[in-house]
Amino acid sequence: MYRIGQAETDAVKRVIEKKDFFKINKSYQESLHAEDDLQRIFGVKNSILMTSGHAALVSALVGMGVGPGDEVIVPGYTYISTALAVVGAGAIPVIAEVDETLTLDVADFEKKITPRTKAVIPVHIQGFPCDMDGIMEVAKKHNVMVLEDACQADGGSYKGTRLGSIGDAGALSFNYYKVITSGEGGALLTNRDDIFERAFIYHDSGAVCFFGNQMDYVTIEPFCGTEYRTNDITAAIIRVQLERMDGILADLRKNKKIMMEALSDCFKFAPSYDAEGDCGTTIALSFDTEEEARKFATHESVADMKLMLPIDTGKHVYRNWKAIMEKRGALHPAMDPFKMEANKLCEQDYREDMCPKTLEILARTVYVAVKPDDTEEVLQDKITRLRAAMN
Repeated sequence: MYRIGQAETDAVKRVIEKKDFFKINKSYQESLHAEDDLQRIFGVKNSILMTSGHAALVSALVGMGVGPGDEVIVPGYTYISTALAVVGAGAIPVIAEVDETLTLDVADFEKKITPRTKAVIPVHIQGFPCDMDGIMEVAKKHNVMVLEDACQADGGSYKGTRLGSIGDAGALSFNYYKVITSGEGGALLTNRDDIFERAFIYHDSGAVCFFGNQMDYVTIEPFCGTEYRTNDITAAIIRVQLERMDGILADLRKNKKIMMEALSDCFKFAPSYDAEGDCGTTIALSFDTEEEARKFATHESVADMKLMLPIDTGKHVYRNWKAIMEKRGALHPAMDPFKMEANKLCEQDYREDMCPKTLEILARTVYVAVKPDDTEEVLQDKITRLRAAMN
C-alpha cells in the first residue's frame, strides 16, 4: 500500500452511515460508479468490479469460453494465481519462458502454441509492460485470445494505452500490495460484449438475475457460476484510490528515474518494452551471475533495504507452484482438469527445469523497491548505499 488517508475514511463513513451498501442499492451506488470510473480511466467499454484479481482472471477466461480441452499459455514467472485461474476454468496451463524484461518471451509463446491453445496470459509483472505488439501479432496470427494480467500494474501503460485494455480482456488487482488498494479487490476490463456477458453472469450467478436491472442488456441465458460480487464499502475505497492512482504513478516514475540516472554508470538494468509506461515500482538490476547478484544483495551497505532476487519470491516462480507441478487441479478427482478425458491431449510434462532461461534470468536479477513518497534525502541515501555495495 502506498497512499491512503482521510478521503478513504470519509468515503467509507458516508456509505456506512447510509446503511445501504449492498452492490445494488438506491443510495450512493459506489460499485456501479466505480465500474464507470474504470471504463473512463482505462478507456474500455465494459468493466466488472470483483473481489480479487484472481476472480477477474477466472471470470475473463470463462468469458472467453475457455474450458476443458483448451490450453492457455502463461509465463513461468508470475504469481501462482495466473496458472490457478486457468485450472479454475477447466483448462490446462502451458508454461512459457520470460525474457530479459522479466515478462513473457514472445518467441517461446509462439513456440508453445498448439491446435488446442485458446488463450495466452501475458503478465505485466512488477509493473513491467510486456511486448504487447509482439504478443498481439502472434495471437492474431494463430487465432489465440489475449488476457492481460495487469494485477501488478494498475494504471501502467504500453505506448500510451493502459495495460489491461489492449488484449481481448484484462485483469486488475487491488490487493494490499498493489499500486492502489482496497485491501482486497479486482476488476475485469474488456471491450468485447460477449466476454463481458459471460464473465458477468459467472462472477455473480447467485444474484445477477435477481437484483436491479443488471440483466437488461445481457443477451445470453444465465448459467451456474460462482460468487465474486463486491460491495459498496470496498468500492468507495477504490474510487478514491483511482483518483490517487496517476499521482502515485507519477511519483514512482520520478523517483525511479532519479535513482536509475544516478546509478547508470555502475549498474546494468533489465531492459523495458516501455520505460515511460512502466509503473515505476521496481528497479531490476541485472548481473552476469547468481553469485554476483547474491553478493551484492547481501552486502552490509544494503542490509536493511530488503533487496530481493526474484528467484526467491516463492509462488511467483513456476517450480514452486506445487499444486500445478503435481497436477492436483481440484479437491475431487472428477472435477480435476488434469484428470479430465477432454484434456487428455493437453498433457504437460511439468519439470522444475522446464524453463531454464527463466530460472537463469530470475537468479541473476536483483530488485530494488521504489517508494513514491521518498524525499530527495532518502533517495540519495539509497543511491549512496547501492553504489557502495558494488565496491
